[in-house]
Amino acid sequence: MTAGVAPGLVSGWLNTQRSTGNGGAAYNAVAGTFAQLHTADPGAAGTTAVSVGDPGRKEFEFAASSAGSALALDAEPSPWTNGGATETITHLSVWTAASGGTFQYSVALTVARDWAEDDEFTLKTLTMAITPQAS
Repeated sequence: MTAGVAPGLVSGWLNTQRSTGNGGAAYNAVAGTFAQLHTADPGAAGTTAVSVGDPGRKEFEFAASSAGSALALDAEPSPWTNGGATETITHLSVWTAASGGTFQYSVALTVARDWAEDDEFTLKTLTMAITPQAS
């Protein structure tokens, strides 16, 4: 799988377009959004190649979308700190909880980042959009 939206999330969104008498249902907002670093594509389950340097998930929030605008970070999450591994960060996965939870989607970093012991990685930008939109 290349980076992208988890099939469960896609089905949840698509099923909001079905009538309630035909199995349609509202899609609830997630309880939280948490990002995790990866050294390769996270795969369809979001669990492949989790960073050894800092495998933790950092909580973040998106600012509200209006008029179909893309979601963007409301503020930077706290930085990841490498605890001793030498690796290259290439991807990010997004989950609904700090541990466990549901995999939502993954993205490739614009530029891969080499990092080693005591390095910090700060997520400065992250956007999400649905395209194309009618105009």
